[in-house]
Parts: sequence; structure tokens; C-alpha cells
Amino acid sequence: MSANIPLVLIPGTLCDAALWRHQIDHLSDVAHVSVADHTRHDSMAEIARAILAAAPPRFALAGLSMGGFVAFEIMRQAPERVDRLALFDTSARADPPEMVQRRRDLTRLTHVGQFKGVTPRLLPSFIHPSRLSDQALSRIITEMAERVGPEAFVRQQTANAARPDSRPDLARIACPTLVMCGRQDILTPLELSEEMARGIPNATLVVIEDCAHLPTLERPQAATALLRYWLLRP
Repeated sequence: MSANIPLVLIPGTLCDAALWRHQIDHLSDVAHVSVADHTRHDSMAEIARAILAAAPPRFALAGLSMGGFVAFEIMRQAPERVDRLALFDTSARADPPEMVQRRRDLTRLTHVGQFKGVTPRLLPSFIHPSRLSDQALSRIITEMAERVGPEAFVRQQTANAARPDSRPDLARIACPTLVMCGRQDILTPLELSEEMARGIPNATLVVIEDCAHLPTLERPQAATALLRYWLLRP
């Protein structure tokens, strides 16, 4: 891997570039970092096509949660353009029926003006219990949701609910792949990362301790160090 490879980062639902701030600030010596826009379309195929249209001819790709869903679609559309892949706290599975329904219910509430973003009541789903009193961290998460806003949230939930099952595609991922998960992630539990790592031929699984769904914010130094190692791996 040469220095300063293009690195495309894809945030999760209701997240923006602030999700990757530490990585953007501390990987600039080895990568040209950009954050993909996943807010303008309501299907995974369209989101992936738009990201590919804006991306360099060949690049490293990292996605967290919804970003991982998009990354799988990019790997279906243009695997030859992805030099290496990093998957944070995500799943290769399609939504089960109960999650599809939950997303539709949230979408309906948003359409009638009841978009709440990420409220204090929801934070325990995203971050480790030990970080719930960290007001700076909570503020970053809630402010990201406010910036993404209700219209983009509806598009994201529509895309998430209709995404395909990516498990049949795992064996075709040929590039070096890093699979990372917070040990205490309750939204995309560790067994889902273990499943992806088993299915991808050249994958390495790393578990980040004392961390939930947002390791790039909860344990930024660890997440950045792992990405640096992944970028510089021959």
C-alpha cells in the first residue's frame, strides 16, 4: 500500500463526518480522506452509485453500521475499485420483518412532524454505559442527527429496510478486510461481526473492549490505530 491512498468513509444512519473526526484528523499522513454523502437517495443501489461516481478510480473503503450496508452494495457494483475494506459495527444480514416494520413506523412518525433524532432515551442503544455521563460525546451524537435531519432520515430508513441480504456475497470479497465491533454493541451484536469475518476469505476480526455501537467516537484512538494498521498493511 502506497502512502496517501484515497480513503472513503461512510457514516451510519443519522451520522455525518463528525463520526469520523478523529480518523480524519489523524490519518491524513497516510490517506486522502473523504466522507461519503449517504443522505440524498432512498435505495442502497442509488447511494452506492452516487458514492462510486464521486470516488477515485481505486480506494480504501470503511463503513460503520448503515455505512457497512452501503459498503456491501459498493462491493457488489464495483469490487475491482475497492483496494481494502473495513466494516465497523454492521451486519451482512437483511432486516428481519420486525425491524422493517420498526423503520416504517419511524418513517411515518417523521412524515407527521415527529422526528426526534437521537434523544437521551436512545443514547444507551448507541454508546457504552460508562459513557452515558459524557456530555460532550452525547452532544456530538445528537447534533449529528439534527444536521442530517428528518428528510434524509426517511430516505436512509427506506434504504436500510429494503437492503438485500449480503451473506451470499461475502465469499466473493477478495480484498483485505477488517471487521471491527464494540464488545458491548447491542444494535449490531458481536456475533454478526463474527459471521462476517467467517464468511469473508481474507478478513480479520477485532473486538474493541468497553465500547458499544460507535467505536470511532467512543474509542477513537483505538479505531484510528486499527485503521492505520489496515491502511499500511501490505
